[in-house]
Amino acid sequence: MTEQSARPTSRDVARAAGVSQATVSLVLGGKWPGRVSERTAGLVREAARALGYRPNLAARNLRLGTTRTALLVVPALTNEFFARVYTGAAEVAAEHGFGVVLYPSPAGVGPARDPFASARAALDGVIASSMAADALDAIRGSDGADLPLVMLDSDPAAPGAAAWVNLDIADGIRQVTEHLLGLGHRRLLHLASAVSSWTFDVRSDALARAVRGVPDAVVRSAHAPLEVDAARAAVESALTAPGPRPTAVVCDDDILAAGACKAVRRLGLRVPEDVSVAGFDDLALATAVEPELTTVRLPAEQVGRRGMSALLRVLDGQRPETGDLPVSLVVRGSTAPPREESAQRL
Repeated sequence: MTEQSARPTSRDVARAAGVSQATVSLVLGGKWPGRVSERTAGLVREAARALGYRPNLAARNLRLGTTRTALLVVPALTNEFFARVYTGAAEVAAEHGFGVVLYPSPAGVGPARDPFASARAALDGVIASSMAADALDAIRGSDGADLPLVMLDSDPAAPGAAAWVNLDIADGIRQVTEHLLGLGHRRLLHLASAVSSWTFDVRSDALARAVRGVPDAVVRSAHAPLEVDAARAAVESALTAPGPRPTAVVCDDDILAAGACKAVRRLGLRVPEDVSVAGFDDLALATAVEPELTTVRLPAEQVGRRGMSALLRVLDGQRPETGDLPVSLVVRGSTAPPREESAQRL
């Protein structure tokens, strides 16, 4: 006899307790009060324990029309931020009997393919981080009517999502820019991500606003993929271009900042004595480099927790929590006042 055929069923429990299968379903489903006596409920529970009966959750979910599974779509698995988002989402999901399937989109932030024969049959909802809502159409269906979507770190003005969970990215850029301006820097280089997405557009716009009205402040821009070597090459080119050299580099994330630090050293310069470098995200990388990076800390686990909580509330017909999550500047050794004696502080 196979293990599967030997597994006790609700019919076995009903026979042992001397009741109907319907009564077993009521008791083990917690719907017996007022319909089954306390004594009978006790008999059913005791029979289930004695037989080692475990409900078939897959069959139960099929009957209820739910899978208790959410899909978390991310642009890549190589970035620590998304791993931390998953950790937070999985913690909340486990507390509510849900599972989270992590899916890196093969096209990055571009249109994501359906990883299942039919996502709408396999899932209760989708959470997507740092992507556009319309990039999820293949998973949710063009109308998205059957599969609620929660967007993380994405454009809240875009249609198609049931809820959004965002970080205050603009405030993070404001904090790091004001830190550099306060040190006396006026020639800034913005090392921007070459990835086209809302979250990076916010960084660029916020930096422009932060320096607006500051006398003599100039921002130049360079773009690079989210890779250390690509960032190094872009910064080397920018620092050796004609004209006054930038005294500080504002990077869209810590990976780019690591590349910027390599570029400064390869040119025979020092961080921060000759060029200050600031990152964004506060990845583990930020304290692995020397000097350690000044950066903006993002509560990635909290993003995941709130994202999963928002999906659960949507599924329950409730209004999700609103408001951007705060971020904080972490000042470390990679930033210092510029060496120019003429540099003026705010």
